[in-house]
Amino acid sequence: MLKVSVVIPVYNVEEYLEDCLKSVINQTLSDIEIICVNDGSTDNSLEILNKYSHKDGRIKIISQENQGHAVATNIGMSHAKGKYLFLMDSDDIIKYNTLELTYNKAEECNVDFVLFKAINYDHQSKEYYETKSYSMDEVYEKVKDNIFNYRDVEDLLFTISVTPWSKLYNRRFIRDNNIIFPEGLIFDDNIFFWEVLFNAEKVVFLNEFLFTRRYYSTSSTNNGDLRFLDSIKINELIWETFEKYNQFETHKKTLYNSRVLSLYTRFTKIKDEYRNVFFQQMKKSYMKILEDEQLFNDFMENLTEYNKNIFIQVLSTENSDDFLLLRDTYSSILKDREVN
Repeated sequence: MLKVSVVIPVYNVEEYLEDCLKSVINQTLSDIEIICVNDGSTDNSLEILNKYSHKDGRIKIISQENQGHAVATNIGMSHAKGKYLFLMDSDDIIKYNTLELTYNKAEECNVDFVLFKAINYDHQSKEYYETKSYSMDEVYEKVKDNIFNYRDVEDLLFTISVTPWSKLYNRRFIRDNNIIFPEGLIFDDNIFFWEVLFNAEKVVFLNEFLFTRRYYSTSSTNNGDLRFLDSIKINELIWETFEKYNQFETHKKTLYNSRVLSLYTRFTKIKDEYRNVFFQQMKKSYMKILEDEQLFNDFMENLTEYNKNIFIQVLSTENSDDFLLLRDTYSSILKDREVN
């Protein structure tokens, strides 16, 4: 059996794809397959894939009409034959010993997945920088080199990176639990992660920076187009996933506050021309909470003052302009109080 299957969904990344492929084909662990799913690219991505597949027979190309990251990744996983599974984006890179180190750790500890660190790379400034969410120092300080599961880190669940590319998965574990990405949505990493975490009985943390995440403004999770609306559905699916595994009540305070703050953050980052569309859908989502009296009361009791104000202000206004005006007025009042 192959040791690792690397699945890479590819869509219009000609500028970054060669860096990604070089980082995979030059891995110190050679017993791997590289499944590249060309998701209807309209640039030169497919030509680059073909060039590299002619040089390296481990590269397998699957081409399809554009159906999105989730579909492409799910298809890639369904074709995988390796004992372990590594999922990465086609604009990022891994260290040359990433697969060897994580494979050896997985074999040594017999775990469902290996968790490791990632570092950010700003494509514009050419600078590398750490972030708390990808370094996960608090998690490592708690678990050290011991095998653990979500029950051991309940107080730190939301500090673990949800990204699939900071993990090496046992493929049988993924297959037997029928874990896939929710299709037709961006920010789909969230649901995949919680399904993985709540099903995993054995996890180990490899305290190494092995993945480089490339940041640039036009990526799908940064460009502020209408796909940001998906974050509303994703938040609803997160609640459903926690309920499915009887974890909602334990973590409801965080889930409640995250729902308000994450949607407000997306609202502030979406392009101006889509802002009111997002606002209306956000309000619709909040109205569902308001209409359930028991949920509403519990929700309000657990929100921070900051998030409670956002929630009320959304419900109290009719459009994004009015909401922003109310936010500005509220901020001005707070500043005046601080001065006085």
